[in-house]
This record gives sequence, C-alpha cells and structure tokens, in this order.
Amino acid sequence: MDNNQKIARMKELNALLEKASAAYYNTGDTIMPDAEYDKLFDELAALETETGVILSGSRTQQVGYEVTSYLPKVKHPRKMLSLDKTKSREDLRDWLGEHKGFLSWKLDGLTLCLYYEDGKLVQAVSRGNGEVGEDMTANAKHIKGIPLQIPFKGKLALRGEALMSYSDFERVNATLPEGTEPYKNPRNLASGTLRSLDSKIVAERTVNFFAFALVSAEGYEDNSVESRLDWLEAQGFQRVYGVTVTADDLVENIDKFQSEIVNNDFPSDGLVLTYDDVAYGISLGETGHHPRNGMAFKWQDETADTVLREVIWSPSRTGLLNPIARFDTVELEGTSVSRASLHNINIMKKLNVAVGDTISVYKANMIIPTVLENKSFDTHTGDVVAPALPETCPACGGGTEIRASEDGIETLVCVNADCPAKHLGRFELFVSRDAMNIVGMATSTIESLVDIGLLREYSDFYKLKDHKEQITALEGFGEKSYELIVKAVEDSRVTELSRVLYSLGIPNIGRSASRLICGTYTAPEELEKLTVDELTALDGIGEVLANDYVKYFADEKHLKEYHDLLAELEIKAAEINESSGISGKTFVITGSVHIWANRNELKNFIEQNGGKVASAVSAKTDYLINNDVNSNSSKNKKAKELNIPILTEEAFKEMV
Repeated sequence: MDNNQKIARMKELNALLEKASAAYYNTGDTIMPDAEYDKLFDELAALETETGVILSGSRTQQVGYEVTSYLPKVKHPRKMLSLDKTKSREDLRDWLGEHKGFLSWKLDGLTLCLYYEDGKLVQAVSRGNGEVGEDMTANAKHIKGIPLQIPFKGKLALRGEALMSYSDFERVNATLPEGTEPYKNPRNLASGTLRSLDSKIVAERTVNFFAFALVSAEGYEDNSVESRLDWLEAQGFQRVYGVTVTADDLVENIDKFQSEIVNNDFPSDGLVLTYDDVAYGISLGETGHHPRNGMAFKWQDETADTVLREVIWSPSRTGLLNPIARFDTVELEGTSVSRASLHNINIMKKLNVAVGDTISVYKANMIIPTVLENKSFDTHTGDVVAPALPETCPACGGGTEIRASEDGIETLVCVNADCPAKHLGRFELFVSRDAMNIVGMATSTIESLVDIGLLREYSDFYKLKDHKEQITALEGFGEKSYELIVKAVEDSRVTELSRVLYSLGIPNIGRSASRLICGTYTAPEELEKLTVDELTALDGIGEVLANDYVKYFADEKHLKEYHDLLAELEIKAAEINESSGISGKTFVITGSVHIWANRNELKNFIEQNGGKVASAVSAKTDYLINNDVNSNSSKNKKAKELNIPILTEEAFKEMV
C-alpha cells in the first residue's frame, strides 16, 4: 500500500470511528463491539506513525464526540484526556518499572467532574468531548455516592465514574412500558438517565458514582493516589476499589481482579494503573491525546473458533425479534458457551453468516458472548444455508416486519399487539409470591418458555408437564429443571380466590383490593359479573378501580383466559385468623418499619389476620402504625385530631 492508499484508508477509518463515537458519546448506543473499535483505532494510529500524517479531526486526537444534547455546556478548565492502553501484562509491568502503582477497576460509565465550595456541591460536569461537557448538577444531587455536603470547606475538584449496576439495569429494563425499546447495556442506560431533565428519574433508577481521582483540594496535601482516595472516602464519597502494587506483584493482582469479574455487579472494561506518586506522575506531562501518569489495561479477549449451527429469533417484551447465533459449544473464560447475540439485521449482513460457517467468538468485557468475525466470509458454497428472516413470530405465530431506525439500523419486529412476549410482565406478576406463588419461576425461565411458544395464556403454566421433551432441550435446562418447574406449578394449583383475582393483573386491582372483593364475593363465577355499584359499595373500592375491574371482565379474551385458568385450579377458602384481636379493624401504616421486612409484609400480616389496611387516615381508621409516634407528619397530625391511637410496631405486635 503506497502513501496515498494509506491516507485514503486513514480517511475511511476516521469516518468509521467518528460514527461509532457519535453514537457512543451522545446517545450511549454501541454500533460496533469494543474489540472492533480498538482494532480500527490501533490501525489508524499505526498508519499515522507510518505516514507521519495526522488528518484534521483525526480520532486519535479526539477524546470524545462533540456534545449535542440539550443540557447547558461547560468548558473544562483543563482538557480531559483519555489514558493510553495496553493488553499486555508484561508491557504494563515494564511501564511501572521501579515505581509503586495504584491498580483499580476501569469502570464503564460516564466520567463526571465534581466541584465543591464551602463544603457544598456547586457543579457537576460530564467529560463530553474532553474540552466541553454538560452541566449535570441537578441530576448529580440524586446520584448515590455524591454527598451534597462534606466536612472539607475549601475548594475541591475531583473526578469519578457515574454508572449503573447490572442488577439495576435489568430492573429498569424490566419495568419499561410495553413497546419501549430496552436499553442495550448499563452504560447506555446511565447515559440516557443522566441526560434526563427530570431528576426524579435519576433517583428512581439508582445511578452510582465512584471517585477515581482527586484533582485539587485547597490546603490539602498528600502525594499518594491511594491516600487521596481514602481521604475522599472519609469526606463521604464512594471510591473506586484498588490496591497498591509493584512490578513484582502486578501480574498477580491483575489475575485477582480478573477472577472477580463474574462477581462484580458494576460494569468494567479493564483496569487502570497509575503511579501512586502524584507529583511524579504530573512531572511526566502529557501527549496530545493522553497523560503519561497512567495506563489503561484492557482484557486480552480469549477467542475461540466454532461452527454456526442455526440462528434463533428470540422475541422480547418490546416486540423486537433478536437474532441469536447457536454454535458448537466452546470454552471461554472458564465457562461453556454455545449462544451469542447477533444484535440486528445490519450486523448479520456485515458478518455474512450462513449455517455451517466457521465463526470466531469471544466474551466482551469477559462477560457477554459476542461473535467477532466470520472466518468463512465470501467462501459460501451450495452446501450451506444462509439464515432466513422468519415471517412469523416464534412466540405467537403473528406476522413480522423489518423496521429501520433513523440511523439505518434494521430490526425485525412482531406486529401482533397481543404477542405474549410483549406481556412478560403479566406472567411475572402471575407467578409472584402474592399471586399464584409458583416458586422459583424466574423471569429468564418465563422468557425461555415464551420463546418456544409454551406460554401464551395463564392456564398454559398448568400444561407445562406435557412438554417435557421441549423443556429439557432448552439450553441450561435438563431433567432436574423440568421436575422443579412441574412441582412448583402443581404446588400452586390449590389456592385462594383472592390470589387468582390478583394474579390476573387487572389495572389498579392490587393484593388488598383483591382480598377485599373476595372477602365479600367468595364464588369464582360471581367475580366476573360484579357491577360498578356493587364494587363501590365495598369500603375501599373507588369508582376508578371499579371501572377498571368491570372493563377487564367485559373483554371476551380476558373472560376466556379466566375460565381456562379456573379449570386448572382448586379454590380453597381464605385462611383468616379471626381470633387475632385485630379482625375487622382498619389500620394505616406510615414511616419505616424494622420488625417486618417492609410495609408490604406488615400489610399482608394485618390482612391475613382479618384486619384492613387503608392508605389515608380518616374517621374509619382504628389505628395508625408509625414507629415515630411524636412525628409531625400529616398522618400523625390527622390521627391526633381524630383521637386515633398511634402504635409502634412493638405495641401493635403486643396487641396481636
């Protein structure tokens, strides 16, 4: 390749990296795997070295993409640079040399700069493109790990990573409205959350902040990175986990971090090694792209070659049909892997996969199985079969269609509004403890059963025993899994009517309302015929709840599903302890609890013992339960006005 060809390739690489960075930094989207981005970036850097040419706007000279969100822009006092990186343990050890280092997680979130004055948070700014960031102060006040006030009263500047845990990521995705596209990864979700104009969303989604560097603290002097982080922790910040190392024990400590990846609930894409001696690190200066006081260590991805056997289309609650590659089992990072996501139609076309192809797979960040490349690219013969896009949804049999986003990403979707995969939340509620209590029926199990068409309505749970062959053939399932599922389902057949009513997921009809209705109407056939007037005659059932209830049973599909379910069940009388001393009494619960696990558990206890629980204090309230008897809360004031006794949990327990 001559110099002109190299420069042409550099332009092509810059365009590809520019597009990927635009998606990553502005929207949190990932349009190519990290491994591919790093490979292209390294190729560009090598060509610049070979040619001695750095093109205008080269990605090697950029830290991030230009900020384009609606949040106010803030110019950083000093440009924020990215660390240089390596995948070699030996190179990292050589870089450290005779110095002491500090080795910590490289957390995968959004970098924030925090500024404090007089002990109070005055500004929080995202990294943005390294020169200009976004003002996220309002949202930062609702991020876990960022104190609003600290003991230190001088001017303080620090940096850290704002991110979401895998468990919170799954929780938020599971509660998104039907039809909403799920977030692709925790970083994507954190990015969208922190760019929200509603701080309440930030608080509800639980974003965490971990400090990783003290930039400056007026009057405070300490020359150790570790000591400075300890000091920040003493001020009330969450800090990144790390250890001090030398060249002698560096590799050993890297291996320890690597072994903990599977237990780490926070996403990480490697490690960071800095000189523990702050002054020495600063004295080394910086290049146009990275400071010389630290190095990022990226995991050396373990890859394996295998043979593609089929592409499975997995339906989701948003209606997307996600292509999954199933291949001959390989060992990666100590686990057996036989499936990996192909993400969307564009990536399938780019890989040009066909059944029988040899593909290379790896675990992104050592966790997520990913197809890296197709080694049989452009070598297809008549013996292999390219995977066709399914015309029907595997979960419901409804039609499918291709849809393209504004940036040209093509996905396959199920067009059936009643597809059970779009209503996984219904099944999750149905099996929950307060509903049918099908023990051990995890969301992942439900999804697998929906994927293969075994769950389309509630009664289908009680027919799973007839599908042993299909269930035991699922990945991760076997004879034992099948037996546990069947036993849990069979154990739930004998149940109370109020549980059945609650399990239907009627809008606004919760556990308490279900118990209340079934306390008066005890025959299953009565429930479907109740009128608005009959329902509102019950103390605690308002017109909104009554209308939702009647509307539900007026739908023929709902009515059929209810009848089909009843045919599988044995209804027993509700167990109520009439001699508990609280039967017929109405309680209101407020404040925190400590004897019961939570207020909902206390509420269930009251109802199981014949009592009622209301949401507001009124003349019909017999007792208010509040551990802070002397509180000036509105409920306490109302109870005192009406001469209603206020009980602590201990006093209530003695009463029972």
